[in-house]
Amino acid sequence: MGTRGLVAAMALMLCFGVDRVVSDASDHRYKAGDPVPLYANKVGPFHNPSETYRYYDLPFCSPEHVKEKSEALGEVLNGDRLVDAPYKLDFRVDIDSKLVCKKKLTKEDVSQFRTAVTKDYYFQMYYDDLPIWGFIGKVDREGKTDPSEFKYFLFKHINFDVLYNNDRVIEINAYTDPNALVDITEDQDIEVEFFYSVKWKETTTPFEKRMEKYSQTSSLPHHLEIHWFSIINSCVTVLLLTGFLATILMRVLKNDFVKYTHDEESAEDQEETGWKYIHGDVFRFPTNKSLFAACIGSGTQLFALTVFIFILALVGVFYPYNRGALFTALVVIYALTSGIAGYVATNFYCQLEGTNWVRNLLLTGCLFCGPLFLNFCFLNTVAIVYSSTAALPFGTILVILLIWTLVTSPLLVLGGIAGKNSNVEFQAPCRTTKYPREIPPLPWYRGTIPQMAMAGFLPFSAIYIELYYIFASVWGHKIYTIYSILFIVFIILLIVTAFITIALTYFQLAAEDHQWWWRALLCGGSTGLFIYGYCWYYYYARSDMSGFMQTSFFFGYMACICYGFFLMLGTVGFRAALFFVRHIYRSIKCE
Repeated sequence: MGTRGLVAAMALMLCFGVDRVVSDASDHRYKAGDPVPLYANKVGPFHNPSETYRYYDLPFCSPEHVKEKSEALGEVLNGDRLVDAPYKLDFRVDIDSKLVCKKKLTKEDVSQFRTAVTKDYYFQMYYDDLPIWGFIGKVDREGKTDPSEFKYFLFKHINFDVLYNNDRVIEINAYTDPNALVDITEDQDIEVEFFYSVKWKETTTPFEKRMEKYSQTSSLPHHLEIHWFSIINSCVTVLLLTGFLATILMRVLKNDFVKYTHDEESAEDQEETGWKYIHGDVFRFPTNKSLFAACIGSGTQLFALTVFIFILALVGVFYPYNRGALFTALVVIYALTSGIAGYVATNFYCQLEGTNWVRNLLLTGCLFCGPLFLNFCFLNTVAIVYSSTAALPFGTILVILLIWTLVTSPLLVLGGIAGKNSNVEFQAPCRTTKYPREIPPLPWYRGTIPQMAMAGFLPFSAIYIELYYIFASVWGHKIYTIYSILFIVFIILLIVTAFITIALTYFQLAAEDHQWWWRALLCGGSTGLFIYGYCWYYYYARSDMSGFMQTSFFFGYMACICYGFFLMLGTVGFRAALFFVRHIYRSIKCE
């Protein structure tokens, strides 16, 4: 998956047009004997999906002049570095044990191969845009526990089985010959003969369905049934709990309305208590209003980005191994939605009677991109030190900077200007008093951190089952294709986040604490912190990832993703709380 982390992080924030990669033969039609494009992509440790290297970084047989394939932006972000493979698989031409080359391996080459075999290195290729995988060797342990007694072997013969339908390639599989091995246990010069074989078979599978086999592992009836059952079980439990709390809240609110109406009719001079008592302070603007408005603007943009990505996924754009489609989609959509962030942030900032809207606009533009850029600089440096394909070339970095400069920034400014000139006043049903009331002492569990813990737990419990499948796809070699389930879980996540934030906001106002603005945003976004906590559990308990580079990529990019979730869900929580607070204070008479 290459830089799956960058994919994921920029998968929550960056996007640039979704284009389908085509082979050199754009119509994928061939005649007997025609050359079919075969590209070697990368190699790397099987359990470290971000730690990938160029195919010829290992001392395989290579042509005198390695020809690189031009790649789209999304492919580069995905860590793909396609070059001509050493094998020639012409259309419908069977080959029996053809010699690739005789390669003299030095001690250094043998040591390099042995290290790769020890780390379960795999190779990846693309044949007519169909992915091929295989391991480069194996470790023979023979029941021994001492690594010094293990035997290390390199595969030297690959068999390709290709299925075709008329003039099109439908399927390809690669198998290594278990009997064609080279012992690389000792550091010594050896000569290796690399071979390959090709067998063509006819099939009736239509060309349009040739990618379906790659999604079968994630949608087999047995696994699909368990998947749906787990999701439904989790969602029903969460929704029942949410409904139970909603019923209680509605009954309490109904009693409050009756009580306050009775008080207004029976005793005008009776002292007010509860949330009505702070009606003169509840719409007092929050501190750090510029930062607050920037959070709302950035969160709204990320929400719009997520919705657009779901639309593309549901219409079938992100089919398996459509190389770079998600990354390309992320870079451009993020750039095109920056106007939403500028408009919402500046408009809301002006509603809060802010005066320095230019500074607010700059803060909005840097609130998410700033931490992402700093994190990328560090991780890209790590990838460069490791000589990994996860390191973006200078040209790609320049393209992204140009997109940010020529598309993202202008749209952000235009959105900010439109937001400033909209002249919309903040709609408050109650007048705000000149001086704020003192907040009464509250127990510890009503503090910000305990409230965030309670607010994040319920939404997280609605999605944690689905998180495993997503992590296994982004940080592993599983394929995720059931976007309908993911969309349902996303809707439930929004509903539960909105409700739990409303409930906690009500309890806060009932305790006569009127500083609810930041609390609503923090409680709504606290699910992002729970997701990051799950990252630690997944890394150490559910995966076999290791090494400084993979660890840095995993926790670095997941921090950016969880930060994006924090902003997005925090915005959802605050908007829901603001709607609720306006509603209840419109329903009573406040003087």
